[in-house]
Amino acid sequence: MSVPAQIKLRRAENLLELSYADGSVLSLPAEYLRVESPSAEVKGHGPGQAKLVTGKKHVAISGVEPTGNYALRLSFSDGHDTGIFTWDYLEELGRDYTIRWRNYLRQLESAGASRE
Repeated sequence: MSVPAQIKLRRAENLLELSYADGSVLSLPAEYLRVESPSAEVKGHGPGQAKLVTGKKHVAISGVEPTGNYALRLSFSDGHDTGIFTWDYLEELGRDYTIRWRNYLRQLESAGASRE
């Protein structure tokens, strides 16, 4: 687990930016964080219970609150604020962004749903 040295909310770009002591920077879009929220509302309470989150193209991060020394609680402009994003999960989201985002777009298409 790597703890970020600095956490910035870049409102103009609608990004959460995590900077690490080794100089690496992780920039995560608000929409991506919202649809990948680790909350039970999104992930469900067990395997196979995840829900497809739609219509979040214009969602913004409205708040960032540290939770202990292990995570952030993010609040979003649509009222969602129940996901606790651990440092490990944020790193995973950054590492797997391309694959996860592509899969999300495919799921939207298959469901006849939209980001709008």
